Amino acid sequence: MRPVWSGAISFGLVTIPIKVLPATEDHSIRFHQYHLEDMGRIRTRKVCELDDKEVANAEIGKGYELSKDTLVAVSDAELDQIPLPTAKAIEIAAFVPYESIDPIRIGDGYFLQGDGQVAAKPYVLLRKALERSEKAAIAKFAWRGRERLGLLRVKGDTIVLHAMKWPDEVRSPESLAPKPVDVTDDEIDQAMQLIESMASDGIADQEWATDRYTTAIEDVLAAKAEGKKPPKPETGEEPAGQVVDLMAALQDSVQKAKTARGEGDENATVHEMPKKKTAVKKSTAKKTAAKKKPPAKKAVSKARRGA
Repeated sequence: MRPVWSGAISFGLVTIPIKVLPATEDHSIRFHQYHLEDMGRIRTRKVCELDDKEVANAEIGKGYELSKDTLVAVSDAELDQIPLPTAKAIEIAAFVPYESIDPIRIGDGYFLQGDGQVAAKPYVLLRKALERSEKAAIAKFAWRGRERLGLLRVKGDTIVLHAMKWPDEVRSPESLAPKPVDVTDDEIDQAMQLIESMASDGIADQEWATDRYTTAIEDVLAAKAEGKKPPKPETGEEPAGQVVDLMAALQDSVQKAKTARGEGDENATVHEMPKKKTAVKKSTAKKTAAKKKPPAKKAVSKARRGA
Protein backbone atom coordinates (compact mmCIF):
# COMPACT_ATOMS: atom_id res chain seq x y z
CA MET A 1 0.00 0.00 0.00
CA ARG A 2 1.54 3.29 -1.11
CA PRO A 3 1.41 6.36 1.18
CA VAL A 4 -0.66 9.24 -0.18
CA TRP A 5 1.22 11.82 1.92
CA SER A 6 4.05 11.97 4.42
CA GLY A 7 4.89 14.53 7.06
CA ALA A 8 4.36 14.75 10.81
CA ILE A 9 1.71 15.14 13.51
CA SER A 10 2.38 18.20 15.62
CA PHE A 11 0.76 18.91 18.98
CA GLY A 12 2.40 21.27 21.45
CA LEU A 13 6.14 20.58 21.23
CA VAL A 14 5.65 16.92 20.28
CA THR A 15 6.34 15.88 16.68
CA ILE A 16 5.48 12.44 15.26
CA PRO A 17 6.79 11.57 11.78
CA ILE A 18 4.01 9.72 9.93
CA LYS A 19 2.93 8.28 6.60
CA VAL A 20 -0.70 8.59 5.49
CA LEU A 21 -2.24 5.43 4.00
CA PRO A 22 -5.71 4.94 2.46
CA ALA A 23 -8.10 3.39 4.99
CA THR A 24 -10.77 2.34 2.47
CA GLU A 25 -11.05 0.65 -0.92
CA ASP A 26 -13.49 1.27 -3.77
CA HIS A 27 -14.96 -1.97 -5.15
CA SER A 28 -17.33 -0.25 -7.56
CA ILE A 29 -17.52 -1.70 -11.07
CA ARG A 30 -16.22 0.84 -13.58
CA PHE A 31 -17.37 1.02 -17.19
CA HIS A 32 -15.57 2.25 -20.31
CA GLN A 33 -17.23 4.39 -22.95
CA TYR A 34 -17.35 2.87 -26.43
CA HIS A 35 -18.58 3.71 -29.93
CA LEU A 36 -21.95 2.01 -30.49
CA GLU A 37 -21.29 1.57 -34.21
CA ASP A 38 -18.03 -0.39 -34.08
CA MET A 39 -17.37 -1.04 -30.32
CA GLY A 40 -14.21 1.10 -30.41
CA ARG A 41 -13.05 2.55 -27.08
CA ILE A 42 -13.70 6.26 -26.49
CA ARG A 43 -10.71 7.83 -24.73
CA THR A 44 -10.03 11.25 -23.25
CA ARG A 45 -6.99 12.91 -24.78
CA LYS A 46 -5.14 16.05 -23.61
CA VAL A 47 -4.58 18.37 -26.56
CA CYS A 48 -2.84 21.75 -26.62
CA GLU A 49 -5.27 24.32 -28.01
CA LEU A 50 -2.47 26.30 -29.70
CA ASP A 51 -0.85 23.60 -31.86
CA ASP A 52 -3.69 21.04 -31.69
CA LYS A 53 -1.26 18.29 -30.66
CA GLU A 54 -1.75 15.65 -27.96
CA VAL A 55 0.64 16.09 -25.02
CA ALA A 56 1.92 13.64 -22.39
CA ASN A 57 1.45 14.18 -18.65
CA ALA A 58 5.17 14.96 -18.30
CA GLU A 59 4.64 17.99 -20.56
CA ILE A 60 1.74 19.39 -18.55
CA GLY A 61 2.17 21.96 -15.76
CA LYS A 62 -0.16 23.85 -13.42
CA GLY A 63 -1.28 27.40 -14.06
CA TYR A 64 -3.79 29.91 -12.69
CA GLU A 65 -5.73 32.17 -15.05
CA LEU A 66 -5.63 35.70 -13.63
CA SER A 67 -7.44 37.06 -16.68
CA LYS A 68 -8.31 35.95 -20.19
CA ASP A 69 -4.80 36.79 -21.45
CA THR A 70 -2.74 36.22 -18.28
CA LEU A 71 -1.75 32.78 -17.02
CA VAL A 72 0.51 32.37 -13.99
CA ALA A 73 2.52 29.13 -14.05
CA VAL A 74 3.16 27.35 -10.72
CA SER A 75 5.42 24.31 -10.32
CA ASP A 76 4.90 21.41 -7.89
CA ALA A 77 8.21 22.35 -6.22
CA GLU A 78 6.90 25.87 -5.54
CA LEU A 79 3.70 24.48 -4.06
CA ASP A 80 5.73 22.16 -1.81
CA GLN A 81 7.66 25.14 -0.47
CA ILE A 82 4.72 27.43 0.34
CA PRO A 83 5.17 29.17 3.72
CA LEU A 84 2.35 27.37 5.53
CA PRO A 85 2.85 25.52 8.86
CA THR A 86 0.46 22.75 7.79
CA ALA A 87 2.17 22.10 4.42
CA LYS A 88 4.19 19.25 5.94
CA ALA A 89 2.46 18.78 9.29
CA ILE A 90 -0.91 17.71 10.64
CA GLU A 91 -1.17 20.43 13.26
CA ILE A 92 -3.48 19.60 16.17
CA ALA A 93 -5.44 22.67 17.26
CA ALA A 94 -7.77 21.26 19.95
CA PHE A 95 -9.18 18.15 21.62
CA VAL A 96 -12.97 17.81 21.73
CA PRO A 97 -15.59 15.19 22.75
CA TYR A 98 -16.14 12.91 19.76
CA GLU A 99 -19.93 13.13 20.14
CA SER A 100 -19.76 16.92 19.72
CA ILE A 101 -18.79 16.53 16.05
CA ASP A 102 -21.57 16.56 13.45
CA PRO A 103 -21.12 13.29 11.47
CA ILE A 104 -22.06 15.04 8.22
CA ARG A 105 -18.77 16.95 8.45
CA ILE A 106 -16.63 13.78 8.66
CA GLY A 107 -15.17 12.66 5.33
CA ASP A 108 -12.73 10.07 3.97
CA GLY A 109 -10.56 8.17 6.44
CA TYR A 110 -6.80 7.49 6.34
CA PHE A 111 -4.56 5.34 8.53
CA LEU A 112 -1.54 7.10 10.05
CA GLN A 113 1.62 4.98 10.26
CA GLY A 114 4.59 6.01 12.37
CA ASP A 115 7.56 6.77 10.10
CA GLY A 116 10.59 5.06 11.63
CA GLN A 117 11.57 4.07 15.16
CA VAL A 118 11.78 7.70 16.29
CA ALA A 119 7.98 7.94 15.82
CA ALA A 120 7.08 4.85 17.90
CA LYS A 121 6.96 6.35 21.42
CA PRO A 122 5.21 9.68 20.64
CA TYR A 123 2.76 7.82 18.36
CA VAL A 124 1.77 5.39 21.13
CA LEU A 125 1.68 8.27 23.61
CA LEU A 126 -0.82 10.21 21.51
CA ARG A 127 -2.92 7.10 20.85
CA LYS A 128 -3.15 6.18 24.56
CA ALA A 129 -3.89 9.79 25.54
CA LEU A 130 -6.76 9.93 23.04
CA GLU A 131 -8.12 6.60 24.35
CA ARG A 132 -7.92 7.61 28.01
CA SER A 133 -9.37 11.10 27.49
CA GLU A 134 -12.16 9.74 25.22
CA LYS A 135 -11.63 12.76 23.00
CA ALA A 136 -10.86 13.34 19.35
CA ALA A 137 -8.19 15.71 18.07
CA ILE A 138 -9.10 18.49 15.62
CA ALA A 139 -6.24 19.33 13.29
CA LYS A 140 -5.35 21.38 10.21
CA PHE A 141 -3.30 20.11 7.27
CA ALA A 142 -2.61 21.12 3.67
CA TRP A 143 -3.22 18.59 0.87
CA ARG A 144 -3.90 18.84 -2.84
CA GLY A 145 -3.94 22.58 -3.20
CA ARG A 146 -5.84 23.64 -0.09
CA GLU A 147 -5.73 23.68 3.70
CA ARG A 148 -8.10 21.21 5.27
CA LEU A 149 -9.68 20.51 8.63
CA GLY A 150 -9.15 17.04 10.06
CA LEU A 151 -10.16 14.76 12.90
CA LEU A 152 -7.85 12.25 14.61
CA ARG A 153 -9.34 9.26 16.41
CA VAL A 154 -8.22 5.81 17.51
CA LYS A 155 -9.13 2.52 15.79
CA GLY A 156 -7.55 -0.48 17.51
CA ASP A 157 -3.83 0.31 17.79
CA THR A 158 -3.87 2.81 14.93
CA ILE A 159 -4.55 6.54 14.72
CA VAL A 160 -7.02 7.44 11.97
CA LEU A 161 -7.24 10.79 10.20
CA HIS A 162 -10.58 11.92 8.75
CA ALA A 163 -10.82 14.86 6.37
CA MET A 164 -13.56 17.23 7.53
CA LYS A 165 -15.80 19.82 5.92
CA TRP A 166 -15.34 23.43 6.93
CA PRO A 167 -18.43 24.94 8.61
CA ASP A 168 -19.36 26.96 5.49
CA GLU A 169 -19.23 23.80 3.34
CA VAL A 170 -22.28 22.26 5.04
CA ARG A 171 -25.62 23.47 3.75
CA SER A 172 -28.47 24.25 6.13
CA PRO A 173 -31.24 21.60 6.09
CA GLU A 174 -33.87 23.87 7.68
CA SER A 175 -35.81 24.46 4.46
CA LEU A 176 -36.09 20.69 3.89
CA ALA A 177 -38.01 19.89 7.08
CA PRO A 178 -41.67 18.84 6.57
CA LYS A 179 -44.49 21.06 7.73
CA PRO A 180 -45.69 20.45 11.32
CA VAL A 181 -47.92 17.36 11.68
CA ASP A 182 -49.66 15.76 14.64
CA VAL A 183 -47.94 12.60 15.90
CA THR A 184 -49.38 10.90 18.98
CA ASP A 185 -47.38 9.44 21.87
CA ASP A 186 -48.80 6.00 21.04
CA GLU A 187 -47.46 6.27 17.49
CA ILE A 188 -44.03 7.33 18.78
CA ASP A 189 -44.01 4.42 21.27
CA GLN A 190 -44.90 1.99 18.49
CA ALA A 191 -42.16 3.43 16.27
CA MET A 192 -39.72 2.92 19.17
CA GLN A 193 -40.86 -0.70 19.43
CA LEU A 194 -40.08 -1.11 15.73
CA ILE A 195 -36.60 0.36 16.30
CA GLU A 196 -36.00 -2.07 19.18
CA SER A 197 -37.21 -5.04 17.11
CA MET A 198 -34.73 -4.11 14.36
CA ALA A 199 -31.84 -3.23 16.70
CA SER A 200 -28.40 -4.75 16.12
CA ASP A 201 -25.12 -4.70 18.01
CA GLY A 202 -23.29 -3.41 14.93
CA ILE A 203 -22.99 -3.62 11.17
CA ALA A 204 -20.23 -6.22 10.96
CA ASP A 205 -21.19 -9.67 9.60
CA GLN A 206 -24.80 -8.66 9.03
CA GLU A 207 -26.75 -10.14 6.13
CA TRP A 208 -27.85 -6.69 4.98
CA ALA A 209 -24.32 -5.20 5.14
CA THR A 210 -23.47 -6.25 1.59
CA ASP A 211 -23.37 -4.42 -1.73
CA ARG A 212 -26.16 -6.16 -3.66
CA TYR A 213 -25.97 -3.65 -6.52
CA THR A 214 -22.36 -4.57 -7.39
CA THR A 215 -23.20 -8.28 -7.10
CA ALA A 216 -26.19 -7.85 -9.42
CA ILE A 217 -24.01 -5.99 -11.96
CA GLU A 218 -21.47 -8.84 -11.81
CA ASP A 219 -24.28 -11.34 -12.55
CA VAL A 220 -25.34 -9.28 -15.57
CA LEU A 221 -21.75 -9.05 -16.89
CA ALA A 222 -21.11 -12.77 -16.32
CA ALA A 223 -24.31 -13.72 -18.18
CA LYS A 224 -23.53 -11.44 -21.13
CA ALA A 225 -19.92 -12.67 -21.30
CA GLU A 226 -21.29 -16.23 -21.66
CA GLY A 227 -23.73 -15.15 -24.37
CA LYS A 228 -26.74 -15.53 -22.11
CA LYS A 229 -29.56 -13.11 -21.41
CA PRO A 230 -29.03 -11.09 -18.22
CA PRO A 231 -31.29 -12.01 -15.28
CA LYS A 232 -34.54 -10.08 -15.07
CA PRO A 233 -35.98 -8.68 -11.83
CA GLU A 234 -39.14 -10.17 -10.44
CA THR A 235 -42.06 -7.80 -10.79
CA GLY A 236 -43.73 -6.80 -7.56
CA GLU A 237 -47.12 -5.28 -6.94
CA GLU A 238 -47.37 -1.55 -7.54
CA PRO A 239 -48.15 0.53 -4.43
CA ALA A 240 -51.93 0.90 -4.22
CA GLY A 241 -51.75 4.49 -2.94
CA GLN A 242 -54.57 3.99 -0.44
CA VAL A 243 -54.91 5.74 2.91
CA VAL A 244 -53.27 3.56 5.58
CA ASP A 245 -53.71 3.31 9.34
CA LEU A 246 -50.22 4.38 10.54
CA MET A 247 -50.54 2.61 13.89
CA ALA A 248 -51.57 -0.64 12.18
CA ALA A 249 -48.65 -0.31 9.76
CA LEU A 250 -46.22 0.13 12.65
CA GLN A 251 -47.61 -2.85 14.58
CA ASP A 252 -47.50 -5.01 11.47
CA SER A 253 -43.88 -3.95 10.86
CA VAL A 254 -42.90 -4.81 14.45
CA GLN A 255 -44.43 -8.27 14.12
CA LYS A 256 -42.70 -8.92 10.80
CA ALA A 257 -39.35 -7.81 12.22
CA LYS A 258 -39.76 -10.13 15.22
CA THR A 259 -40.76 -13.03 12.98
CA ALA A 260 -37.71 -12.45 10.78
CA ARG A 261 -35.51 -12.67 13.88
CA GLY A 262 -37.29 -15.74 15.18
CA GLU A 263 -38.91 -13.79 18.00
CA GLY A 264 -42.57 -14.45 17.27
CA ASP A 265 -44.89 -13.03 19.92
CA GLU A 266 -48.13 -14.95 20.24
CA ASN A 267 -49.67 -12.15 22.28
CA ALA A 268 -48.77 -9.42 19.79
CA THR A 269 -51.69 -7.38 18.53
CA VAL A 270 -51.74 -7.05 14.77
CA HIS A 271 -54.45 -4.98 13.12
CA GLU A 272 -55.78 -5.83 9.69
CA MET A 273 -54.60 -3.36 7.07
CA PRO A 274 -57.54 -1.31 5.77
CA LYS A 275 -58.78 -2.04 2.26
CA LYS A 276 -58.53 0.52 -0.49
CA LYS A 277 -61.07 3.31 -0.11
CA THR A 278 -62.45 5.41 -2.91
CA ALA A 279 -63.28 8.32 -0.64
CA VAL A 280 -62.65 9.41 2.92
CA LYS A 281 -65.05 11.73 4.76
CA LYS A 282 -63.39 14.85 6.14
CA SER A 283 -65.33 14.58 9.41
CA THR A 284 -63.94 11.15 10.27
CA ALA A 285 -60.66 11.05 8.36
CA LYS A 286 -57.50 10.99 10.38
CA LYS A 287 -54.24 12.30 8.99
CA THR A 288 -52.22 9.28 8.02
CA ALA A 289 -49.07 8.60 6.05
CA ALA A 290 -49.12 6.52 2.88
CA LYS A 291 -47.31 3.23 3.18
CA LYS A 292 -45.38 2.00 0.17
CA LYS A 293 -44.81 -1.71 -0.16
CA PRO A 294 -41.25 -2.43 -1.26
CA PRO A 295 -40.94 -4.39 -4.51
CA ALA A 296 -40.20 -8.05 -4.18
CA LYS A 297 -36.49 -8.66 -3.85
CA LYS A 298 -34.61 -11.27 -5.79
CA ALA A 299 -31.96 -13.24 -4.02
CA VAL A 300 -28.58 -12.32 -5.42
CA SER A 301 -25.99 -15.01 -5.91
CA LYS A 302 -22.60 -14.71 -4.27
CA ALA A 303 -20.34 -12.10 -5.90
CA ARG A 304 -18.14 -13.43 -8.64
CA ARG A 305 -15.04 -11.37 -8.13
CA GLY A 306 -12.98 -11.17 -11.25
CA ALA A 307 -15.84 -12.46 -13.48
